[in-house]
Amino acid sequence: MSAGGVSGARGGGENDGAALSACIVRIAQRSDREAFARLFEHFAPRVKSYLMRLGAPAEAAEELAQETLLIVWRRAAAFDPGRAAASTWIFTIARNLRIDLARREGRRRAGDEDPSDFDPGPATPEAELSAAQDGRRIGEALRTLPKEQAQVINLAFFADKPHSEIAGELGLPLGTVKSRLRLAMARLRGRLSEDPS
Repeated sequence: MSAGGVSGARGGGENDGAALSACIVRIAQRSDREAFARLFEHFAPRVKSYLMRLGAPAEAAEELAQETLLIVWRRAAAFDPGRAAASTWIFTIARNLRIDLARREGRRRAGDEDPSDFDPGPATPEAELSAAQDGRRIGEALRTLPKEQAQVINLAFFADKPHSEIAGELGLPLGTVKSRLRLAMARLRGRLSEDPS
């Protein structure tokens, strides 16, 4: 089964929602990288698609999706599964980032679409199995990144550092940091789209 099984499958049912919420709780409690890998694989393409529907260009949507998941990593302790589903919380973060970007760019405010209306569809047993397999594959894929790409991924997602701080720490232009992150994400998506059999 390809890694597209999670991102392309119709996830989001009650059991899958509970499992995704549990991932956020594990991140909050013990900085669980496997839980984060699962969330990233599940939500990154969905958040990017959602942001593009709100009018963000593809490149900006990808950067905002990465920033959304970085915020999830940093602020996981603020998530309350009793108040909102994981998807609602994450899409709300994404929508707020999009609105902030639109305001910074002086554009008209982005659409007022309610993130809770975004429903990827019911989970299937195949999607749940694929999610478990993909969590392991993401960990393996992260270990195959070139050193400079792994470095920025680790600093951005696991050391909780903003792009500008990473640039200063590594003595790199901000554009280079963003480019390495984009390349790393593309490489990860490429590895994860390969047939694991």
